[in-house]
Amino acid sequence: MTAHLTRTAPAMARPSLWRSRNFLLLWSGQTVSEIGTRVSGVAVPLLAADTLGAGVFQISLLTFLAWLPYLIFSLPAGILADRVDQRRLMIACDLGRAALLLSLPVVALVGHLTLVFLYVVVGLSGVLTVAFTVAYRSMLPGLVPAEHLAEGNARLEVTENLAQLAGPTAGGALVGLVGATRTFLADSLSFLVSAVTLLLIRRRVADPEAPGSGRVPVRAALTEGLGFIRRQRILAKVLACTATSNFFVMAARSIDVAYLLRTVHASAVTVGLVFSIGSIGGLLTGMLAARLTALLGTARTIWVAMAAPGPLYLLMPLARAGWGVVLYGVGMAAFSANAVLYNVAAMTYRQRITPAHLLGRVNAAFLWFSYGAVPLGALAGGTLASQLGLRPALWVCVLGMWGAALFVVCSPLRRMRDFPAVADVTRTS
Repeated sequence: MTAHLTRTAPAMARPSLWRSRNFLLLWSGQTVSEIGTRVSGVAVPLLAADTLGAGVFQISLLTFLAWLPYLIFSLPAGILADRVDQRRLMIACDLGRAALLLSLPVVALVGHLTLVFLYVVVGLSGVLTVAFTVAYRSMLPGLVPAEHLAEGNARLEVTENLAQLAGPTAGGALVGLVGATRTFLADSLSFLVSAVTLLLIRRRVADPEAPGSGRVPVRAALTEGLGFIRRQRILAKVLACTATSNFFVMAARSIDVAYLLRTVHASAVTVGLVFSIGSIGGLLTGMLAARLTALLGTARTIWVAMAAPGPLYLLMPLARAGWGVVLYGVGMAAFSANAVLYNVAAMTYRQRITPAHLLGRVNAAFLWFSYGAVPLGALAGGTLASQLGLRPALWVCVLGMWGAALFVVCSPLRRMRDFPAVADVTRTS
């Protein structure tokens, strides 16, 4: 979503993002942090399964606890992000997460690492991640020109997929070489690097509270973002699609390591490689996001990205031992391609039409619904796997992932190629 949204000067009139010191610092810090996060994304369930002997449902609880804070703390985090220095908030969250992850190898060293302690670390890290994510998504429009916003979002999505490509492989290899607990040292260091890069950003993003408007009471502010979304017809449809997709995606993610280890009989290194294969689709799509959006249209991109890759998701529950495990990676690659293209288009649209003083609360409301569905999905995934078995549960998940596209396919987006100018969108959406 670029020039179709506004009638501004062409992007060539502004310096390239490659010359933006603030964006490059944010981007580089996030790259390192995302790689570390992907390493621990493999290490946490492997630590629970192999070192602590957790069952399938106990492993799925880790995903539930990691995402539960989005359901509980997203709306308050939106108020916080709109009223404090977002950069300092992000730095504090990075330092807190680094300390929490560092505690895992320390506690393991003295022989007191338990599944309960792992649950506590994962849950508290999730709280800090909520605050960081809301501030991060609200800070970007203040760092880059409006005409480069889609480009900035695309690059950050590419970073995430690069991390998904390198992180799981590195995580599986590190777990095999040094053990799961020592692997968390790398993730802790990555958050410290992110904090340093944020500290070096010179521009302080001002408090985005609307000038002269006064502070909205907390109780009213909690629902202000939700009210804005409810008045925007397209945003409401996108939110329903995202929340439904996230529910089923995380139901699958809560059992995928157990499925690959216990049903497909893959090794820890192979699990990491499969996840890396899965990130290739998103990486390639992120690099081509601007061209694909121009080809398809800013509005059409949203529903095409959700619907077209769906049949390939069905390859995931068809994975078998040996080379058949590649089928799982192909299905994941199809989904990551969808996720990148859809996220870039939907997020840029949201950032462009939302008033600056409401952006934190609108982002928080999106996180509350879309990410709040994640812990419920993780819990559902573990329950389905316990009752039906891992492979049948995965069939339910992939069908739900594809079915989420109906919200945007059966919406005004299907009759549009591009979004109108911002003024028209906010008046008619």
